[in-house]
Amino acid sequence: MPSLSSYEGLQKKIRQLKTPAIEVWANQYADRDYTIHLEIPEFTCICPKTGLPDFAVIKIDYRPGKDCLELKSLKMYTIFYRQVGIFHEHLVNKLLDDCVKACQPRWMRIEVQMNPRGGIFTSVEAEYERKR
Repeated sequence: MPSLSSYEGLQKKIRQLKTPAIEVWANQYADRDYTIHLEIPEFTCICPKTGLPDFAVIKIDYRPGKDCLELKSLKMYTIFYRQVGIFHEHLVNKLLDDCVKACQPRWMRIEVQMNPRGGIFTSVEAEYERKR
């Protein structure tokens, strides 16, 4: 098990964290504006302060452009975080960056609802909208 200091040190370089690629597939309705809703109810990562597991539900809403997120690779991407110590706020922003990079949506919002820890429930949202 990595030391707590290795989890804490990661926070300064979270934008450079190398994550698995998220694959996409060609959207045959790219001319239409519609919304895709995904929920990942069994997400886990590590608390960078305690080294204990954090559990969450990830909610992804997006309006696809030319590509849609491929679900198996998205699942493998989320499994990567099981051994990553990451603050909730960094997590939602890293997820958004990687998903937007993969599929270049018209719009995307990601919400991470963490299970309560120490009697505190945390929900963090981040949003992207393509500039026209």
